[in-house]
Amino acid sequence: MNANRPQNWELRIERLGMHRNGALARTYGRYGVTIDGVAQSSLTGFMVEAGGPGDNSVADNGRRIEAGRYPLTTHFGRFVTIGYSPSDALAGETPMPAIRLLDTDQRTGILIHPVHPPEEKLYVASIGCLNPAGALEEHQSIDFWDSRRRVIELIASIQAFRPEAFVERQPTPIVGASVVIVGEPVHRLRAEGQI
Repeated sequence: MNANRPQNWELRIERLGMHRNGALARTYGRYGVTIDGVAQSSLTGFMVEAGGPGDNSVADNGRRIEAGRYPLTTHFGRFVTIGYSPSDALAGETPMPAIRLLDTDQRTGILIHPVHPPEEKLYVASIGCLNPAGALEEHQSIDFWDSRRRVIELIASIQAFRPEAFVERQPTPIVGASVVIVGEPVHRLRAEGQI
């Protein structure tokens, strides 16, 4: 391997607490990307997930995944890493962009992907998945186009880091790329500015 080539791409998510809006609930946290330990200032924001605590032991349990380190792979299905819809007019047109987490125990299809219509899926579109967003108060839904842009930026960064994983339209582990999730908060973030 080229000694000058980056060896580690990491998306770090620090969970801050829970948001609630009527019957809807979500976990809210910050994210940032580092490449070989160097922070990528253009790849920061907030991350929304299902409620907690995290649980990887039961499939489709509707909760967020457990805190921990997860390697990444390309993904193909309703959400894809390569060949997603280029539409900038129709929100939620499939296939939508995504990248997949591995080693999630009994949880399957855990993706980083945008929120999408209908309205409740703009608050959190997740059964264990991760939805990038800008700063949010607990009553606010996520802007689809901003969420989609953030996913595409993460994919582009990973592709630049490890282009050989993006050659084939088939699931391919991305060597050296991972997501690190920190914290299992269950308290509610209520005060404005707790972002």
